[in-house]
Amino acid sequence: MRERAQPVWRVIRRNAAVTPFDPAKIAVALTKAFLAVEGTAAAGSRRVHDTVEELTAQVVSALTRRGEAGRAFHIEEIQDQVELALMRGGHHKVARAYVLYREERAREREASRAGEPAQPALQVTLEDGTRAPLDEARLSRIVAEACEGLDGVSAEAILNDARRNLYDGITLDELSLAPILAARALVETEPNYSFVSARLLLDKLRREALTFVEGRPAQATQEEMVERYPAYFESFIKAGIEAEMIDPELGRFDLRKLGAALKPERDLQFQYLGLQTLYDRYFLHRDDVRYELPQAFFMRVAMGLALREIDREARAIEFYDLLSSFDFMCSTPTLFNAGTLRPQLSSCFLTTVSDDLDGIFKAIKDNALLAKYSGGLGNDWTPVRGLGARIKGTNGKSQGVVPFLKVANDTAIAVNQGGKRKGAVCAYLETWHIDIEEFLDLRKNTGDDRRRTHDMNTANWVPDLFMERVEADGEWTLFSPDEVPDLHDLYGPAFREAYEAYEAKAARGEIRVFKTVRAVDLWRRMLTMLFETGHPWITFKDPCNLRSPQRHAGVVHSSNLCTEITLNTSRDEVAVCNLGSVNLAAHVSEKGLDLQKLERTVTTAMRMLDNVIDINFYTIPEARRSNLRHRPVGLGLMGFQDALHIQRIPYASEAAVEFADRSMEAISYFAISASVELARERGAYQSFPGSLWSKGVLPIDSNAFVDEARGFEGMDRSTTLDWEALRARVVEHGMRNSNCLAIAPTATISNICGVSQSIEPAYQNLFVKSNMSGDFTVVNAALVRDLKARGLWDEVMVSDLKYYDGSLGQIDRVPDDLKALYATAFEIDPSWLIDAASRRQKWIDQAQSLNLYIANPSGRKLDELYRLAWRRGLKTTYYLRSRSATHVEKSTLKRSDGKLNAVAVSPPPALNGAHVQACAIDDPNCEACQ
Repeated sequence: MRERAQPVWRVIRRNAAVTPFDPAKIAVALTKAFLAVEGTAAAGSRRVHDTVEELTAQVVSALTRRGEAGRAFHIEEIQDQVELALMRGGHHKVARAYVLYREERAREREASRAGEPAQPALQVTLEDGTRAPLDEARLSRIVAEACEGLDGVSAEAILNDARRNLYDGITLDELSLAPILAARALVETEPNYSFVSARLLLDKLRREALTFVEGRPAQATQEEMVERYPAYFESFIKAGIEAEMIDPELGRFDLRKLGAALKPERDLQFQYLGLQTLYDRYFLHRDDVRYELPQAFFMRVAMGLALREIDREARAIEFYDLLSSFDFMCSTPTLFNAGTLRPQLSSCFLTTVSDDLDGIFKAIKDNALLAKYSGGLGNDWTPVRGLGARIKGTNGKSQGVVPFLKVANDTAIAVNQGGKRKGAVCAYLETWHIDIEEFLDLRKNTGDDRRRTHDMNTANWVPDLFMERVEADGEWTLFSPDEVPDLHDLYGPAFREAYEAYEAKAARGEIRVFKTVRAVDLWRRMLTMLFETGHPWITFKDPCNLRSPQRHAGVVHSSNLCTEITLNTSRDEVAVCNLGSVNLAAHVSEKGLDLQKLERTVTTAMRMLDNVIDINFYTIPEARRSNLRHRPVGLGLMGFQDALHIQRIPYASEAAVEFADRSMEAISYFAISASVELARERGAYQSFPGSLWSKGVLPIDSNAFVDEARGFEGMDRSTTLDWEALRARVVEHGMRNSNCLAIAPTATISNICGVSQSIEPAYQNLFVKSNMSGDFTVVNAALVRDLKARGLWDEVMVSDLKYYDGSLGQIDRVPDDLKALYATAFEIDPSWLIDAASRRQKWIDQAQSLNLYIANPSGRKLDELYRLAWRRGLKTTYYLRSRSATHVEKSTLKRSDGKLNAVAVSPPPALNGAHVQACAIDDPNCEACQ
């Protein structure tokens, strides 16, 4: 087997000559800097030697990690990174001397260049290895076109910086990259440079795609693509079919009609992070050459979802218009696979693991098959007998759940979703399981590594009775499920009755494996582990089941990977959910919600999601059987924070809570109405008879079941729409889908649309977002507009935002109304997040991925927070986000490419005597659902 060649990095000198990249020269420059400050006494110092070695490694890593393999670095870029490393390391005197030295040398070079003859024209290396003169006119035209119509951007600034990275013999890829990097470096000073960067990336993409489908070197400007897109689209579909990447059925569409419906101007909507994400992970490619342009991508997905429609072209255009406008976006698996030979379009799969070896290893095999095509997994492990339980076949004792979880963990890593992203699975265990204490420790970095699962997510499946025992400071008994088999399928009063009967049996000595603990002690340990390791998450069994429309057809035994799906599972049924999200920001103005537009969007989106169920490629029969029988979908939302900004509503306010209520009511109303209309057209789902729907019980009505079981009212019940009329339609015509609503994290698709993630508050107003596509500077564009309007946006404000980690709170010259409007996640009391989530939850037949942010956590605060979540009727919670000690980069180097430090995992203060670890924000490995 031939080893892969190591990338060869190069350096562009100031005279445009190119030389090999030599890290030793960085070490020499750093050593000279230390000697200049500390004198010759530092020569030979072990301390200086070690410091220089460490700083050199940091500089090399920063350059090569962010660069494309083998590209050339300009000498100034290397010196920028040296300066950054010195500043980060706290060597401020040395850094100052280094800066002064650079400035002095720059002045000397400027003086010596006076009267020098002009440099000869540069040559560009083409794909076939031949050279041609650099087309300066085209470079200027592409940059000017990228800046067209955008305020606050300068084509000249981009060109000047890009030319620094040009050299004789530069490749076409490097030539395309130079202006992109130049524009990216300016994003922190003007958010519109993100659009410029995206448009410059489009030029690179167009060259790749047109060359591939036309079979000869080709390129085009955005203006030229207005004419060329239709012909390209036909060629693209044919090329994809020929490459065995696109379903041949797409070739039977009227491609001319669809090509004519494309809107090339929508290519200009992208911000850089969104387009780069699509480029890296979504667009079809062969031999690492992308041949799918953005509008072709959206049409390919639309065609894939319209395959079984009667008027396929009309529906494909309808679906395309919704996707390409960013009004709605399908989930990642749908975007990956629609219209391909293996259209696995579903997002989430939920399984129950049986208590026998065949069942356990079948579940692990199913995980692998489901994960291969980008499915996120939730496994219910509660039926598996606990540690010390009797094994009847061998008369031995069980090792419990944990060893099998270790196997499931390693399987998720081995099957990395077809090579597109890390495999992702979440294990659920009920709080009465005898192994619950070991389960809490699974993500710890200490202890026996054979009983740790460092890559698997975990979640507690908490019965109401346990929370009542916590409130009453009562005792709690742990059992092995083989001795209490019916507890797994019971909830509400029936669970209480059976559980108390088993406690009595245990007290009489009629149960072999059990343990009694103080409920509060176990609760505190659950919260401590959640804070230390980020897991297990807290989810609530009873509201998930009491409010389930499908109570008649089974039991909800767990949620999914991101805690928003609540569907029945059993040995014979693997629950499947198909996700997509409405861009709420595209449906509001300063006056509020545009209900007519929202209704149109939701109606079309529900049709698209319903189509997924019939078109889907199922990897296991249990998933197909379940999905076709119940037909659940999960319509959610994103851009909630943007919608608040548009309406000038602070997140921490009653007005925001009210907007959460009213916006979710509208989405719920329109989604249920759309499902009724689909049922009239296509028929109700198979298991509709006997469901809550069939009895006229809608999600807003099912809250009463939880209140009745608990003995107190947890949710607001206000409504504004005509629910009586809708209720009557549901009973008369049925529902097409057993479940309609679920709010997923939207970590990736919100990047594509350029809006805030899901229902999240803004993390910071200036930060670096890290995902599988790299590190990207993110600036709150709405804030910048407001600061500009008040004459406050300048270099000092950028510097202040960096210093205060993207927060306005401590910047005196910012008015209080802007501080309130643009308060970041850790500045908002988390009770506001729960209040808003509670008002949404009353309308949702499934659940929502709700991250909770807490700036200065303590055991008492966490206890109050999660008890509040339970009392307010939430079904689930997701990550607990704690403020990291890492801050954004304080340097204000002009050419730092915006490479602020990404948020990192670091230890905040201790909780209950234990060192704790914060969850990284926007962890690229948490992008499982969307």
